[in-house]
Amino acid sequence: MLDSDQIAQDDLHSGRSPWGKGKRPPLKHLLTESFKTDVLVVGGGITGSLAAQHLAARGVNVTVVDKEPPGLGSTAASTAMLQWDIDRKLGELTDFYGFDHAVEIYRHSVAAVQGLRSLVGDLGLPCTLRPRSTLYIAANDVGPDALRREYLLRERAGLPGILLDHADLLSRTGIDRPAAIVSPGSADADPLLLSWGLLNDAVARGARLIDAMVTAYHDAPGAVTIETDGPFVIEARHAILATGYVMPDFVHAEIHRTSSSWAIATVRQQPEKLWPGGELIWEASENYHYARTTPDGRIIIGGGDDDTVDPAERDAKMPGKTAHLVETLAGLWPAAKRDVDFAWSGTFGQTEDGLPLIGAVHGMPRILAAYGYGGNGITFSFMASRILAELCAGNRQSWFDAFAIERPSPRK
Repeated sequence: MLDSDQIAQDDLHSGRSPWGKGKRPPLKHLLTESFKTDVLVVGGGITGSLAAQHLAARGVNVTVVDKEPPGLGSTAASTAMLQWDIDRKLGELTDFYGFDHAVEIYRHSVAAVQGLRSLVGDLGLPCTLRPRSTLYIAANDVGPDALRREYLLRERAGLPGILLDHADLLSRTGIDRPAAIVSPGSADADPLLLSWGLLNDAVARGARLIDAMVTAYHDAPGAVTIETDGPFVIEARHAILATGYVMPDFVHAEIHRTSSSWAIATVRQQPEKLWPGGELIWEASENYHYARTTPDGRIIIGGGDDDTVDPAERDAKMPGKTAHLVETLAGLWPAAKRDVDFAWSGTFGQTEDGLPLIGAVHGMPRILAAYGYGGNGITFSFMASRILAELCAGNRQSWFDAFAIERPSPRK
């Protein structure tokens, strides 16, 4: 787990990603006085931006505080594959929690992507969001039989998708793998432009964006008081921790761990050099690779994840990981030009069950948090923004418990 007192924004990612299109993050304001707010959101990345926008749209007096430029931490390292497929297959979640509970979680994930797509459309955010299908392909020890079992479970659950055998997959996509599940309903986007657009909309609705570092939290029966690195404090009815993968020491989650991932973006390809449907591709193996295209014709491929947490060690691995991803791209899509324009790495969190950590911090009911997203970062961030807004309003629903921060290991 990363220590919030020791980690700076640049420690969360390195290299250069293709996001932002030369735009600048929203302008922050200095903290010049102590004040009260309904909800204080700590962190101005994609999770904090979604929470702030939703709360402001509901008429809540919301303040976002961030010590560094919004979005330039973990959000800048995202590949923004906005999938409803979860890192853990439906079959795995069924083994953990039972079929009905697993299906409910998957359906909420489907609804989250639909909600995010609708929100971007309604607000007219210029973040290059595109509807995409996903292509979940056989890899390593997960072959056609395992994918068929997963597909039949999804069919039983009423989840959209079809199973492709080798011949169908090759003729339809040009990808030479034994089998795949293709499913509609996902999307991709520029994560920085998405995050900044949401934050700008929140500010336009009256949210404040403050430049300060939070140094201490005091949870009392009526309010949360937040100390900062200056002489001023902020008092709120609720605080939301949206600090990426940096957790304060009072947040305990035994099923969470921090890892690193690497990604590259190629030079622009000719249209005929891209797979025809532009699907979001990810492998059905434990340590999977994933790939997408961009609107300007690049191929992004990521993976090579490991348990590295030290930023210097992660950076030292960049040349080797880049070469590995180029080689993986050659095997996945031989037609691609494999010259690399962008290469980057980032810290990310994952949990044993592939589900996020969303809810109240144990023993501190007015402090809420959202952590541990794995490969479904932005999808689960949207879900978190809705769950946390309901909790701030005193509206708890039973399905929220699936994401409780201190839930036990599913293997116990």
